[in-house]
Amino acid sequence: MSDLENRFTYHAPKADQPKRYTAIREAAKMYAELIVDITPQSREQSIALTKLEEAVFWANAAIARNEG
Repeated sequence: MSDLENRFTYHAPKADQPKRYTAIREAAKMYAELIVDITPQSREQSIALTKLEEAVFWANAAIARNEG
């Protein structure tokens, strides 16, 4: 599969992937809650949460796109 095809193709979950996606999201949610609890509401806090959300996306994409 070409790189572009891999990037723009739906990858149905296989085997234990959904469990691993959930583990990543749960860990990120705990971290997000910490960020919200100990930082002032601000643009910077919002960016930190956005970047954490992006990290979750890319971690899950690593699983989906690279396990055949």
